[in-house]
Amino acid sequence: MSLSVLLSTALLLAVPQSASYDPLVVDAGVIIVDTEFSYGDDKRTVPLRIYLPKSTTATPVILYSHGLGGSRDAGTYLGKHWAGRGYVVVTMQHAGSDQTVMEGVPLRDKLETLKKAANGESAQSRYRDVAATLNHLETLNQPEATYAARFDMKKVGMGGHSFGAVTTQAVSGQKFGRLGQKFTDKRITAAIAFSPSPPSVGQASDAFGSVTIPWMLMTGTEDESMLARTTPEQRREVFKHLPDSGHAYELLLDGAKHEAFGDERPTRFKSRSKRNPNHHQAIKGISTAFWDTYLKDNVEAKAWLNGNDARSVLESADVWQKK
Repeated sequence: MSLSVLLSTALLLAVPQSASYDPLVVDAGVIIVDTEFSYGDDKRTVPLRIYLPKSTTATPVILYSHGLGGSRDAGTYLGKHWAGRGYVVVTMQHAGSDQTVMEGVPLRDKLETLKKAANGESAQSRYRDVAATLNHLETLNQPEATYAARFDMKKVGMGGHSFGAVTTQAVSGQKFGRLGQKFTDKRITAAIAFSPSPPSVGQASDAFGSVTIPWMLMTGTEDESMLARTTPEQRREVFKHLPDSGHAYELLLDGAKHEAFGDERPTRFKSRSKRNPNHHQAIKGISTAFWDTYLKDNVEAKAWLNGNDARSVLESADVWQKK
């Protein structure tokens, strides 16, 4: 056997095989706990929903931030799936931009009310909620505390949809002009933004060019919002301006609307939404492989994510790329 053949064989054997890896397989033993805590001089309250995996050993933590007008109920399909994969998932509810801002508001005024809630003050309150939630989880993780040593606080993921994506970007590396990366929380290891947004002011290259942790962006060819009026093309500017780190990913789902990244709507609305059932499968599969790669250092997940296997959960017209 020639030396070149021997070297080729050795290289093939050294590459992790992902044939047995399946990010859609879950353990159904998930426990869901609703709780809340308060922080700061104003005693700002943050309702939480915690999805606990079956394992009671220290596992990575994923925070999730809802969109405008949402609540801790948001992202249920993701919370259950990720927890079923062995993660502690914590969904936060942000006062001032949650569902309570619409309580008692006439239907004709709801849209305008939501638009007004999407302001800079609400955004910064959300960023503080993230830091406060991480502090709270660290307290709960202390010996003799409620979840003693159950959270691996050295492996923290951050995700969110729409206004939650804005929140995610801000706390995981986005720059804000002269403020720089003021809102970045160094405890966050990796992040996923569902329906990302370009910066409201300044250049995208300046806003995202200094991101240092793995980022994944997910959007759709019809991902438009009545509130922010952000187009799919504008959402894709985020990925374009991330560093060529080898840890930046983008998924563009063909035909996916803004609501495709949220939970299924009640049965009476399904005829209007015209959802593609594969979108949720793709979102769950790709996001799980990302978390497994960067929060669990799973070599099979890394091979699956960076090889051709990732396309097994996608449709032919979906765009999947990394840099």
